[in-house]
Amino acid sequence: MKTAVFSTRRYDKTMLARANAAAGHELRFLEDRLTAASAPLAAGCEAVCVFVNDSVDAEVLAILAQQGVRLVATRSTGYNQIDAAAAERLGIAVVRVTDYSPYSVAEFAVGLLLAVNRKIARASWRTREGNFDLEGLMGFDLHGKTVGVIGTGKIGTIFARILSGFGCTLLGHDRYPSAAFEALGGRYVSVDELLASSDVVSLHCPLTEETRHIVNAASLARAKRGSILVNTSRGGLVDTEAATEALKTGQLGGLAIDVYEQEANLFFQDLSSTIICDDVIQRLVSFPNVIVTGHQAFFTEEAIGQIMQTTIDSISAFERGEALVNRIPKS
Repeated sequence: MKTAVFSTRRYDKTMLARANAAAGHELRFLEDRLTAASAPLAAGCEAVCVFVNDSVDAEVLAILAQQGVRLVATRSTGYNQIDAAAAERLGIAVVRVTDYSPYSVAEFAVGLLLAVNRKIARASWRTREGNFDLEGLMGFDLHGKTVGVIGTGKIGTIFARILSGFGCTLLGHDRYPSAAFEALGGRYVSVDELLASSDVVSLHCPLTEETRHIVNAASLARAKRGSILVNTSRGGLVDTEAATEALKTGQLGGLAIDVYEQEANLFFQDLSSTIICDDVIQRLVSFPNVIVTGHQAFFTEEAIGQIMQTTIDSISAFERGEALVNRIPKS
């Protein structure tokens, strides 16, 4: 099946080609991010394969439909970049990767927490320059602290399990409570109580209209002063400018993010030789108590391998006219 693969990097091409070896689909690898301007590159293809920062809105879907595209496969679990209702109207099926190594993201979130709390990046920079002074590097024990987990699905529960091993008290918030989270000793509370009581807050929920900017100026004002916020889920969960103001006042004691609300024009590319005009992220990375990584929490061999195999399997199932087990909701 002819498939245009957008937002391709070398590792995408290598691992997707490996997963496709037995299936034999005709893959057209494109470095371009999918937009209305680049959508014509999919001409002659029956399917497109996209990633988190591709734009798959109604305008783009209309262009794809006119070209004969009948399937959109996203190499991600989240699908907020896709207008599912428009796809349904246009007769385009949409599939995602419903399950891949949840350990990859959960473990990375713990790594970010440790790095920002114990100032690991700052310490590394210092020692490279021969500075072994400990001034300004003091953190706090996680043992005995309260950790709030917003979103207790597979990833959030694994994150909670790791933190329970540190001896943390666990608070959770989710529309759908998890027995596995409660088995760890976790207790479900409102968002306000979670923020007010937690020394650490980690976000593991999907981005929806309900959760967009769940962390904002008002909620940060109610949070425990000096707490650390970790986000490895979706950038739109956090009002970044509000978080910046909270960092300036000390209301937020630290911020570790692997996702950013305006990441589409920044992440997954080398901009080290260019002028970055995004003043918000430039200000963020100037804080000594902030760590920003470029959406790499999912980036392990196990996770990428499973993502690519699931994507190929979905394309094959569509070609054969079989039921799509990873099809996203229609609206």
